[in-house]
Amino acid sequence: MIVLARDWWSFLVRGLIAVLVGIVTFLAPGLTLGALVILFGAYALVDGVLSIVAAWRASRSQERWSMLLLEGVVGIVAAGVTMAWPAITAFALVFVVAAWAIVTGVLEIVAAVRLRKYITGEWLLALGGIASILFGLDYDCSGCRGACDCPLDWGIRIRFRHHAYRAQLPAAEVDARAS
Repeated sequence: MIVLARDWWSFLVRGLIAVLVGIVTFLAPGLTLGALVILFGAYALVDGVLSIVAAWRASRSQERWSMLLLEGVVGIVAAGVTMAWPAITAFALVFVVAAWAIVTGVLEIVAAVRLRKYITGEWLLALGGIASILFGLDYDCSGCRGACDCPLDWGIRIRFRHHAYRAQLPAAEVDARAS
């Protein structure tokens, strides 16, 4: 049985969290930067932990897990940096989010290529990775302007990731029921 199919719920949880964060950032783009720092740290932590859980479960089934583990570690490190230095992170949030978006995007593309034999709609996962990289590059190049645009742009990026995760659910649910 494919672990990704058995653990379809983790994609659902990540997608639902992404939707909630995306809705909040769309409805209230003027959130204080401090609240956004905490929100980003919490999201990166949950996303990282769920990736590590998926990697651990995949490793127990002798499946590919290294990219999931690396993605999880990157998320937890980003969350740790955010929570350890919130004042500095408020200023550097644009660059932290940019680095996280670029690295996560690359890992999503790698995962899509490696999982193409096991999932349907892998191109959506790759497209989500490309969008993530583009958002990261936009943040990195925009500097301080990015701090003002960060809530709205982040909401767009998270909504895009949600759609990539959601696209994996029907195939995973079918695979899980077949097992």
